Amino acid sequence: MSEEKALLTAGEADRLLACADGTAALLYLHILRSGGFSLSAAAGVLKRSEAEVALAADTLRRLGLLDGIRGDRPLQAETPEYTAEDIVRRADSDSAFAGLVSEAERALGRVLSSNDLRLLFGIYDHLGLPADVLMLLLHHCIETYQERSGAGRMPTMRYIEKEAWYWAEQEILNLDAAEAHIRRERSQRALGEQVKDLLQIRDRALTAGERRYVDAWLDLGFSPESLAIAYDRTVLSTGKLVWKYMDRIVRSWSEKGLYTPAEIEAGDARRSGPKRSGAAAERSDSEKLADMRRLYETMKGGED
Repeated sequence: MSEEKALLTAGEADRLLACADGTAALLYLHILRSGGFSLSAAAGVLKRSEAEVALAADTLRRLGLLDGIRGDRPLQAETPEYTAEDIVRRADSDSAFAGLVSEAERALGRVLSSNDLRLLFGIYDHLGLPADVLMLLLHHCIETYQERSGAGRMPTMRYIEKEAWYWAEQEILNLDAAEAHIRRERSQRALGEQVKDLLQIRDRALTAGERRYVDAWLDLGFSPESLAIAYDRTVLSTGKLVWKYMDRIVRSWSEKGLYTPAEIEAGDARRSGPKRSGAAAERSDSEKLADMRRLYETMKGGED
């Protein structure tokens, strides 16, 4: 990438400064430097979680900084272009792929279109994920999609392809790794639901941006109990849930290494020092003044 393409314009700098998001600014510099990005690569370079990078990317999109980026490239490599003959020939000769097509149609409740078949074959052939792993991925995608969108709703094959790319990048290439990943995601979703409840959000699902905040906090290692403290402080200070305000509280704790409720309370105590009520402070000062007077009288009497 040339030096000219890596330059940051004044307008871009102004937008980044106005948003006051350090991770978004670093991500934009990384994009300009490399010409594009993937979540996993950017997370490694910036030393952030993938959830934090995704949240920063959302910020850049809102600022219009991901549209038409100079030297921009797709977040993920494209699969090769397969012909219908390629797919039919493989289905006839590869029983594992034929079984995958059959299971996909059964699970999704529809006959796969030619584009669906092309995407599914690209996942199978180009990414090299085994058929049994892809079947597990397929059902995992249906489960998570319906949790977010409602029972009976089915994901598109493009949605499934995106998840398959993530699995390939994370080297989730066998059943043991896939099952472990799904267990972790289910645990994360359960914690996310607890956080959603403590945030008093009960009549709707989290938006994509809200979910990224919650996922980022959980990825940092915070429990719902600790996040409840951050929520209380946010509401006390602002009168409502302000996501950016709460995020600043959580990240300040992370920078100080305070994660559990006990650590947070201990950190508060160290910052504020011993607490005394106003009356106790006044009595203490009065006692000190009385002591000084007695000492003065004693010294005066000694001189006499």
